[in-house]
Amino acid sequence: MSKAQDAFLARRFGVFNHYLYGNPSDRAEDLFSRAPLNWNESVDSVDVKDLARRLHETGAGYYFITLMQGSRFMLGPNAAYDEIAGTKPGTACSRRDLVAELIDALAPYDIDLCLYYTGDGPHIDQEIGPKFGYVDPRGQVTMDFVEKWAAVLKEYAVRYGSAIKAWWIDGCYAKAFGYTPTLLKPYYDACKAGNPDCLVAMNNGVKDDFEKYYPDEELTCGEFNDFVALPKSRFIDGAQSHILAPLGVSKDGSEWGRWRRPGARRSGAYMLDYVRRANQAGMPVTIDIFVDHQGRWDEAQFNVLKYIGDHL
Repeated sequence: MSKAQDAFLARRFGVFNHYLYGNPSDRAEDLFSRAPLNWNESVDSVDVKDLARRLHETGAGYYFITLMQGSRFMLGPNAAYDEIAGTKPGTACSRRDLVAELIDALAPYDIDLCLYYTGDGPHIDQEIGPKFGYVDPRGQVTMDFVEKWAAVLKEYAVRYGSAIKAWWIDGCYAKAFGYTPTLLKPYYDACKAGNPDCLVAMNNGVKDDFEKYYPDEELTCGEFNDFVALPKSRFIDGAQSHILAPLGVSKDGSEWGRWRRPGARRSGAYMLDYVRRANQAGMPVTIDIFVDHQGRWDEAQFNVLKYIGDHL
């Protein structure tokens, strides 16, 4: 047990946003009318003060946002990325340092900031992916790729320092990608270079129960597709129990289709009861909701979150 684990549990619940490049209509139809002309326009349009105020109104104790997922586009400047990818500053990596601004905007409300990263890099991009050494169709990762990708992570981690309380690293799959503790260690070390007290979780996919994956991780990834499962105990081999699941309504009825989607498939009363039971079991709850390119949320989801915060 660590002070950081205690502090994370004390936050009770938090919000997760997939903030990614591309037209949101692939997940949200025409919920919001305007797609960005380019990545920088999208990132520049986010009102961090409004986002912080909205989080405060829900009572959320922490906030996760994605630095990237699959594509070449990164949420913030990164010299290591540009050097490896051969990109000019402000093209693949946004000009605006949105994370730095979020740190400042969340501080007055005492809301912790946490970040999402991946273990498969810009694999979708057929130009940038090969420069890092990992492309579709994704196979086994190499240490060469891991070291390059960890250098990008380390630059972000060092820049933001102690302001980042937790890292959730997706796509660290043992079977599909060949990840081992040795191959995962550069990511863990990169996170700790910025904040030795941060919590790190590395995702090995959706499981039937809460599991500790990387030997040194302090937080279970806890990826589920619904808010049903509860841990048998607060700690899983020393890792703080934690769940990340989506609130959205799937367009095609699939469980996977709930992520980054608008609508609320669970009511405020249901979610309040679940968060209470999870907290009693010693687990904080992270709720994935839809966000458009201007950082706006779905009203139904906001109302569910606010109901939790008002009654918890």
